[in-house]
Amino acid sequence: MGKQMTELLKGTLEGIVLAILSVRSAYGYEITARLREQGFSDIAEGTIYALLIRIEKKGLVDVEKVASEKGPPRKVFTLNAQGQDYLDEFRRSWNFLSERLEQLHEGGK
Repeated sequence: MGKQMTELLKGTLEGIVLAILSVRSAYGYEITARLREQGFSDIAEGTIYALLIRIEKKGLVDVEKVASEKGPPRKVFTLNAQGQDYLDEFRRSWNFLSERLEQLHEGGK
C-alpha cells in the first residue's frame, strides 16, 4: 500500500469500520477479515483494535463480551444510534468530496 493510500485510510478507516458494523455486529478479527476481503490487505489487526477502542470511547458502538470457544471472551461491537448518526454524516461528507473530485476530473463542469 502506498503512502498516499495510507494517508487516505487514516482519515476514512473509522467510517469504513462503522459501515461494516452497520451490516452486522462483529469482533475485531471479523472486522479485519472483512476489510481484507474488500482489498484492504495491508491493515494490521493492531490498527483495527486501536480504532475499536477509540470508537467505543466516543460512544459510537455498544460492546458485549461473548464467550469464545477458544480463549477469553470476545468483545463484540454493535453500531448504536449515535454511531449510525456519525456514519450518516461520514457518508454525506464522503459523497460531497467524491462529487467535487469527479467534477474536477471532468474539467470543473
